[in-house]
Amino acid sequence: MTEKRYPIEKTEDEWLAELGPERYRILRLKGTERPFTGEYNIHAEKGIYACGACKTQLFDSSSKFDSGCGWPSFDDAIEGTVEYVRDTTHGMIRTEILCANCGSHLGHVFNDGPTATGQRYCVNSLSVDFEQGTD
Repeated sequence: MTEKRYPIEKTEDEWLAELGPERYRILRLKGTERPFTGEYNIHAEKGIYACGACKTQLFDSSSKFDSGCGWPSFDDAIEGTVEYVRDTTHGMIRTEILCANCGSHLGHVFNDGPTATGQRYCVNSLSVDFEQGTD
């Protein structure tokens, strides 16, 4: 079995040096930050949320909503930027979301969103950086 290749690839040592231990744990080791602790959980500025590892634009602020789950939530991703992977860890069946450009872990997507998409992309704040909009 071969490992999937991504447009941006680095060694795990390079990722660790670039991201630091906590971001590396979330983005590269598929960790989760504690709920209600992330910088972007309650954040309402207009702009774009980009991958914390490779800076690929992933979510527009217009898709962000307060789900009350303790992590930033979005009802849609920018087309083609997120990869969906079946996750059966922790005795659950979920859909993991990864950056399609570098393979970094973002969080999970659930089919319980309150908007027309029916989706709730549950994202770790440490998985993204915010780029403020200019309007």
